[in-house]
Amino acid sequence: MARQDNPLAGILAARIRRDGPMTIADYMSAALTEPGAGYYMTGDPFGAAGDFITAPEISQIFGELIGLWCAQCWQSMGSPDEINLVELGPGRGTLMADALRAASVLSAFKGAIRIHLVETSPSLKARQRETLSDHGVTWHEDLSSLPDAAMIVIANEFFDALPVHQLERSQEGWLERLVTFSPVATERAPAFSFTTGRAPKNLIGMIPPDLQDVPVGTLVEISPAMEAVAGDLGGCLSKHGGVALIVDYGRATPEAGWSLQALQSHQRHGPLVTPGQADITVHVDFTSIGAAAERAGARAWGPVTQAVFLNALGIQERAEVLSKSATDKQAHDIKAGVKRLTAPEEMGELFKVLAFGHPDLPDPAGLPISSADRSEEAS
Repeated sequence: MARQDNPLAGILAARIRRDGPMTIADYMSAALTEPGAGYYMTGDPFGAAGDFITAPEISQIFGELIGLWCAQCWQSMGSPDEINLVELGPGRGTLMADALRAASVLSAFKGAIRIHLVETSPSLKARQRETLSDHGVTWHEDLSSLPDAAMIVIANEFFDALPVHQLERSQEGWLERLVTFSPVATERAPAFSFTTGRAPKNLIGMIPPDLQDVPVGTLVEISPAMEAVAGDLGGCLSKHGGVALIVDYGRATPEAGWSLQALQSHQRHGPLVTPGQADITVHVDFTSIGAAAERAGARAWGPVTQAVFLNALGIQERAEVLSKSATDKQAHDIKAGVKRLTAPEEMGELFKVLAFGHPDLPDPAGLPISSADRSEEAS
């Protein structure tokens, strides 16, 4: 049951009452970004006092390594006098701050950077302004206003918050899982639940070939939103030059099954219980977003696990350097942070890393395998 002080519950209940059950994609989008009521629009969800902690908040080394990765990509592009450094969903600005500090070892790269942040949350924009107060920053509500120019894009835990549709194989064909509600206590406290309806043909057509013939009762998640973002970025990078780095948790290959989840106060939470008051995410299908970028003309590298990527970039070596001048507690925290980022039982294997960019670029650091290479190996 939604709490009575939940404004989004009433908004969603009214929409369902007016228009009928809504798709999970529409529910998820509203729960996260509804103006004045969505999860990301009303507060700061990050850190120990929030609902989850992301890699940049765990260890400064994460952002530092990505900053050096960006600098190396800039060099592989011919070290242009200007480069747009773009971050999608930059949180508190921690990753960008750490990346800029590390990248400043190359003064020419530091001078070439033009920072662009894609952020919809007013409260997070305010935090980003504080964190990056020493840097010139341009903010964007979405990708449409980004410059038509070469860019290096960072997206850490961005794609997992893009909405998905859930399709279920039935005896009669594919059904789409929808969200409905029924008043339980009062009209101000509606209870939301799942139902099903006939799946649209365009969504059925997006099901990966390997999942078309799954058994009856099997659930498949697809995300036109993720593929659209990857396609837009891939098209821009293939035309103007540059590369995008995607770090998120998810699947290296398409898999059936439910991954929709919610977090509140670092605990799993029912995704329909308190809309707008818990984070809702899904596992990213890296194969689909890589393929979408390639259809738009880009070349994709990876995915590899986060552990493989960070170890290739030298996370262990960087930790050793930092520990030499650290107190015992600081050294312990450094070691714990690296473990959390790279250990298989922590974030090391669940999180994956994918890059895509202009097809003429050399293999970026930490991502030596491209889709073209895989095709050649398979043949």
